[in-house]
Amino acid sequence: MSADRYLTELASSLDHLSVLARQPEDILTRLVPACPGWTLKDLFGHLGSIERWAAEVVVSGKFVEAPAPPATGAVTWFLEGADAFLGTMSGLDPEEPCWNFGPPPRKAGFWRRRQAHEHAVHLIDACQASALAAPSFAADFMLDGIDEILTMFTPRQLRLGRMPQPEGAVTFEVPGAGTWKLGPGVAEASITAPLHGMYVGLWGRSNLQETAFIEGDKALAVRVLQGPLTP
Repeated sequence: MSADRYLTELASSLDHLSVLARQPEDILTRLVPACPGWTLKDLFGHLGSIERWAAEVVVSGKFVEAPAPPATGAVTWFLEGADAFLGTMSGLDPEEPCWNFGPPPRKAGFWRRRQAHEHAVHLIDACQASALAAPSFAADFMLDGIDEILTMFTPRQLRLGRMPQPEGAVTFEVPGAGTWKLGPGVAEASITAPLHGMYVGLWGRSNLQETAFIEGDKALAVRVLQGPLTP
């Protein structure tokens, strides 16, 4: 996907999130199903923190610590910072050298991609907590998100020892769209799901063990799905 496409998706998700952040107090105190212990207020505080962190990394080109959300007023804090964050993401040069936690070459364009998917996934969270249907995402964007998980996040999880090394290879397939392999050697199991199901399932927003079609060594596939594939 192009850097401009990431920016378009990010701006769309941010618009939706800003609307949801203005919901009544009784909705903002609801729990977020995929984030145990978090209310919607906590979710918006997290986004405000991540946005300020990513923007400062882009501006400095270096690693910085993420700021903690305020103890009170986290939703307002998120709303107050949204325009500045989007402005920073809009103004960056994707080819500019910049620290990030992805594979080399480390460039600023990483942050458009990362924040586009960060906000899309948390938009799903906010919609689930608000008892609303999440907006649909473009097919190429969801495919890119699956690729981000299986070629960037999961290898990083393995490298950092955050999930066990697979004893064998497992393939992830979206019929007619793409296939990814995780683990060494010939695939011993396959996990197949439609595009939207794979996108939300890999992020733990649905249960792929229940919704995907699994063939081959099912025990291996389940162990891989338990990961955790993402932070």
